[in-house]
Amino acid sequence: MGSFSDFLENELLDHVFGTGAYTAPTNLYVALCTSTPDDADTGSTLPGELTGGGYVRIKCNTWDAAASGATENTQTITFAQCTADQGTVTHFAVADKTTLGNVIGWGILSASRVLSSGDTASFATGDLDVTLD
Repeated sequence: MGSFSDFLENELLDHVFGTGAYTAPTNLYVALCTSTPDDADTGSTLPGELTGGGYVRIKCNTWDAAASGATENTQTITFAQCTADQGTVTHFAVADKTTLGNVIGWGILSASRVLSSGDTASFATGDLDVTLD
């Protein structure tokens, strides 16, 4: 993963150091982007997030228990088939809502992918790695 968001970093620091309580989101959603997110982005300011053409964020609530500072998805994540050209997807993000909400973190794809009408984007089990450095 590229980075955790400023939102999550602040929530975790407040939680760990006793100045606030962080409640984990009920659901997590994977988003696709055609440009690089920034730590300050929110769910409503996620740059280059795909829109229209059948695109919606996909719920993914199954992740490995963390070990050695890392976790990964334990289910295949499959987006709806594109009904319009979407451009070149270069990044993903994890958010706490299907629209708007908060960005939890983001990362760069190991290989960018052009999504055209009729294509279906997906991540195999274990393809999304989230790490703490």
